Amino acid sequence: MKLTKERIIDAGMAEFAESGFHGLSMRRVAQRLDAKAGSLYYHVPSKAVLVQLMADRVARQAYDAGSAALAALDPGAGWRERVEAQALTLRAGIRRHAGGAVMFADSPKVLSTGALSVMERLLETLRAAGVPDEHCAIGADVLLSHVTGFVLQEQSESPAAPVTPEEGAALVARFPLTVAAASAYGEDEKFLRSVRLLCAGLATRIP
Repeated sequence: MKLTKERIIDAGMAEFAESGFHGLSMRRVAQRLDAKAGSLYYHVPSKAVLVQLMADRVARQAYDAGSAALAALDPGAGWRERVEAQALTLRAGIRRHAGGAVMFADSPKVLSTGALSVMERLLETLRAAGVPDEHCAIGADVLLSHVTGFVLQEQSESPAAPVTPEEGAALVARFPLTVAAASAYGEDEKFLRSVRLLCAGLATRIP
């Protein structure tokens, strides 16, 4: 099969999902494609560029999904609904990719235009809502960081230590509020409520 930039990005994302950033190399990507590493450089000149392309794909897909979600909203939808639509589609978009949260978190560092587009639109939404400029940047950054961190926890594969019934009962007795909070909502409901809570905080800064 012909070697293309898109196939190299596909292989890079698959390798990143298994090995992480430090395990990713052009040699390993080439092995996945049954090609020689040197042949990749015609399409993608370096690992840094490959990481940029991977991050941009994740961010661009999330941006496009957000565009569709915003277009589907009622014309009279308020700014909070617009923020929710962007946050929900961003979470869904980066969850589609193993390691997607890490790639999206790094996307601003590699100047992904997809990630910058996500940020720009969120800033426009907050500014149009009347959030003062001095709070817009922090507010948008907090929202995006929250989405990324939430998915990072969801995608974590750290092994859970086994807990006996006696140990579980002891934890409930010692940390009743924490245990109750952890089991109060499913992940989807918890995420939506968390975004609404952040929006409620931003609303207090609107004159």
